[in-house]
Amino acid sequence: MKKILVVCGNGLGSSMIVEMNVKNILKDMNVEAEVSHTDLTTAKTEHADLYIGSAEILGNIDDGSRNIALLNNLLDKDELRQALENNFK
Repeated sequence: MKKILVVCGNGLGSSMIVEMNVKNILKDMNVEAEVSHTDLTTAKTEHADLYIGSAEILGNIDDGSRNIALLNNLLDKDELRQALENNFK
C-alpha cells in the first residue's frame, strides 16, 4: 500500500486538515493509501511514497530522491486533487 505524508512546519493544524482532504479525495478516486501528517523535522526521517506540502517546507527535505507534491495553497482542494491524480493515475 502506498504511503502519503503531509508535511507542515509544526505537524499540527494545516497538515491535519490537508490529511483529511487527501483521504476524502483518494476515496473519491477509489485509491487506497496510508495517509498521515507530520512536522518537518520528523518528515526528514520518515519514508513515504509521496510527500505533500508547501514549497517552503518541502524544499528542506527535497534531496532529489523523494516524490514530492508541492502545493501553492494547502487548502485548495482542486490543486490537491490535481497533485494526487498526477501521482496515482
